Amino acid sequence: MTRLSVNINKVATLRNARGGNVPDVALAALRCESFGAEGITVHPRPDERHIRYADVRELRPLVKTEFNIEGNPLTGSFIDLVLEVRPHQVTLVPDGHDAITSSAGWNTVEHREYLSGLCRLFRENGIRTSIFIDPVPEMAVGAALCGADRVELYTAAYAEGYAAGREKAIAPYLEAAVAARAAGLGLNAGHDLSLENLGWYVRTIPWTDEVSIGHAIISDAIYMGLEETIKAYLGEIRKK
Repeated sequence: MTRLSVNINKVATLRNARGGNVPDVALAALRCESFGAEGITVHPRPDERHIRYADVRELRPLVKTEFNIEGNPLTGSFIDLVLEVRPHQVTLVPDGHDAITSSAGWNTVEHREYLSGLCRLFRENGIRTSIFIDPVPEMAVGAALCGADRVELYTAAYAEGYAAGREKAIAPYLEAAVAARAAGLGLNAGHDLSLENLGWYVRTIPWTDEVSIGHAIISDAIYMGLEETIKAYLGEIRKK
């Protein structure tokens, strides 16, 4: 069954806009878990404009579900942080230091040597490694050759095309997901998934291990409340 990991970056963005510790990032993570979330995701960036490295250190002993850290390993401090806190999963994302949000996946063929070294390093430290990729079968096969445990499919294009035609929008994702499964990889998905498009995605690709959702959940929580929002997302995942 697909697991829901809540990305709490936007909680930190709100806190940082005002200063102080309101809203409390750690408390938000614990509440997400108590409301049914099956994982917590954070994506620290070098400028710490939302999740700070100190948040990651505070959260690690508190999170009782799965702890997933996303980020660009080209920043040495990111690798050091992951090795220090040892999350259940690290997701390697090739975003620039000044990116507003993630905008593309890895070319796992071009960067095979580099990614292979990282996968080996994290495996030796007991950390599952997922590589963020575009929905291209060749990139899934490449990730397997790098030694990754999973891939996370970058779902922005799916979300953008959903309203115009969901079958067409999901077709490349299904193809890449089949390739990932054939290569022996676990499968995650994330970016712009929402209550509108999540159910169709997981029903079409039911072997998706995990979806990571942040912006939509925190936005919906403004109107619905955090508990009801998480229940609604879990309902979409589990709908037959």
